[in-house]
Amino acid sequence: MSATGSSNPEYVNARVSARRATLFDEEDYRKLVRMSPDEITRYMEESTYQGPINRLGSRFSGVDLLEYGLNAGLADTFDELLAWADGRLYEQVARYLRKFDAWNVKTAVRGIYAGTDAEAVEDDLIRAGEFDDALLDQLVEAESVEAIVDLLDGTIFGDALAAAAEEYEETGTLVPLENAIDRAYYENLFEGVTSVSGAGPESAYAEYLQAEIDFRNARNALRLARSGAEIDPAEYYIEGGALFEPEELSALSRDIEQLVEHIRESRYGDELSTALDDLAEADSLIEFEQALDAALLEHARNAAHAHPMSVCPVIAFVLAKEREADNIRAIARGKEAGLDPDDIRAELVVR
Repeated sequence: MSATGSSNPEYVNARVSARRATLFDEEDYRKLVRMSPDEITRYMEESTYQGPINRLGSRFSGVDLLEYGLNAGLADTFDELLAWADGRLYEQVARYLRKFDAWNVKTAVRGIYAGTDAEAVEDDLIRAGEFDDALLDQLVEAESVEAIVDLLDGTIFGDALAAAAEEYEETGTLVPLENAIDRAYYENLFEGVTSVSGAGPESAYAEYLQAEIDFRNARNALRLARSGAEIDPAEYYIEGGALFEPEELSALSRDIEQLVEHIRESRYGDELSTALDDLAEADSLIEFEQALDAALLEHARNAAHAHPMSVCPVIAFVLAKEREADNIRAIARGKEAGLDPDDIRAELVVR
């Protein structure tokens, strides 16, 4: 459909509800961790990934087929969401799905930073945003950050990346570039969104976006604190959240117990009590980030239940579908690496 015409949340959310019922559950994951990569592929051929797996089966095999099939499955699913939506709902979904443009730009930048070959960068792309295949192919082949900045001139990321490129050269870290990409994405996402004050679908969506930014700020601050880099998290604070001021985020990032307690005493405390218990018990940054992912999934589901005629059910489904792909990918990579099933299960986020 398109951004013109009247919004149609009843129709779209009915379709989304049906698709949510097809998502993999805990029983599916228990089966998958006992399978080989080839067996996982066959299992996926009987799921919503059947189309992508069949299309790509003549070109790829093993874990490569799973990787490409998962990414293609996400793109197919999110293209369907846009095809169903109209009016204001279409605009909101389209803006939100630009998160995959942000992901792809960060993937290209990371590839340059690490000296990764183009084929490996291509493997990690998720072609589910607004960038067309021609631009994505150019990003994959880019040989410098300057080339990426030039390619993205005129997009929502262009000015922010150009401004961050000098700081990237000075610091030798990806933090300025990745933060610039995130900031550009969230600034664009908030355009036209009403205030969280009041009630109704629009304010519910604005409140969800605040939560996503709050969790992004927490994640970024912890990464900086654990990296050992002499960088103040306040310098990379993303505006729009409600949980932190820049200065207090700098202090909390160095004390996980205080950070968890700060979230527990906030408006998220009651609904995220289980996830916050997981945060408090996390022994590593990876476990902490997994718990943050679980908390955001839970918050999105709560918003969807409370406001079924808003964009919130669509956003909750997008997050759940992403998590499904991440879980399947973790299982396939773990099996290929010969990891113990218990170790693989520890990598999954299932709520």
